[in-house]
Amino acid sequence: MSIELKVPEIGESITEVEIGDWLKKAGEPVQKDDPLVTLESEKATVELPAPESGTLGKMLKKKGDVAKIGEVIGYLETGKAETAKPEAPKAEAPKPEGPGAEARKPEDKAPKAGAESDKTATDKAALKSDSSKPEKSEPSKPRIVQSQPAQEKPLSQRLAAEPPPAPAGVEEEPVMSTEEAAAVTGGEEEVVPMSRLRRTVAERLVEAQRTAALLTTFNEVDMSAVVALRKEYGEAFQKKFGVKLGFMSFFVKASVDALKQFPVVNAEVRGTDIVYRNYYDIGVAIGGGKGLVVPVLRRAERMSFAEIEMAIGDFARRARENKLKPDELQGGTFTISNGGVYGSLLSTPIVNPPQSGVLGMHAIQDRPVARDGAVVIRPMMYLALTYDHRIVDGREAVSFLKRIKEAVENPTRMLIEV
Repeated sequence: MSIELKVPEIGESITEVEIGDWLKKAGEPVQKDDPLVTLESEKATVELPAPESGTLGKMLKKKGDVAKIGEVIGYLETGKAETAKPEAPKAEAPKPEGPGAEARKPEDKAPKAGAESDKTATDKAALKSDSSKPEKSEPSKPRIVQSQPAQEKPLSQRLAAEPPPAPAGVEEEPVMSTEEAAAVTGGEEEVVPMSRLRRTVAERLVEAQRTAALLTTFNEVDMSAVVALRKEYGEAFQKKFGVKLGFMSFFVKASVDALKQFPVVNAEVRGTDIVYRNYYDIGVAIGGGKGLVVPVLRRAERMSFAEIEMAIGDFARRARENKLKPDELQGGTFTISNGGVYGSLLSTPIVNPPQSGVLGMHAIQDRPVARDGAVVIRPMMYLALTYDHRIVDGREAVSFLKRIKEAVENPTRMLIEV
């Protein structure tokens, strides 16, 4: 029996997908829930599992095709998987018939040595007779042949037309063709179509630059207190919760604290209105298998440090496997992007619309700073806040970033919410 493989409902407002890689070949046996094909939407890449065990049948769509939600893209043949057909027996040489045939061997049918010698002698004679004829050149590579002029030009004209001779002991470099030059310089190109997810990310980032008044403010934070906490409680934290105590949980907590103090950074522009959100869904930028994705920590104000770290770890694992769900990538109110994991020292992150702010974290470096009139070495991190200047004023943006700095430099204040 044939089962139709249809494009499932992937997420709200998604009406079509792009077919990715087929993970099984036609005729290949599959088990129930085995991934058959990847489906790329503007929000996520998902896998279509096999509804039953069987054999993958005809594939109606190939990689790069667009399919509507609910459209049939292939068939699954259920029942016993087809076994490989036995190879047809090789055709045997016909048995010789007649008396004395068995005694004759295949070598008897080969031409005699004398006949071969006669043929070789004939070929040599033919070649000798044709030696007086000019040989035909093979059209392997075009060559430019300069014809001999009918009358020799004057010396002055010949010197002007001909390039100067190369100095003694220096060989002239031959002129290379375009193909030869590309081979030497490695100038090859590979054209790869952008995935639907990558195209959507590009469109949204360009839209943010075009529609919002983006501005970035910077500050730096002393990470000494956080580093000390991780050193003191990191082992016990991992033993109890099974996950490392990272830096991201501190910044999620600090961001929620700052968003409560400056709610306009958590708001969005909707037409001619400003919509304030009294909840805090924090998006965390993660590099996945198909590019940058931003899964959302729902109600981050209710999450503990351990819950934040476990959720981020789960997001990162499933992002590498392209198993994030579309609803996990939408609806955030504020975003945190940690470019420091890649070594970035300073950058200007771009707001993810319709949000009004994004926090950029960067690499931690030991730098000399002034403390109580003395120069000391501290682990320092640059912070960047890009915000929509249409609703967020500079005073609020600077104060918001300063609040995050204070919370991270004194983490205990986040516990008593002062």
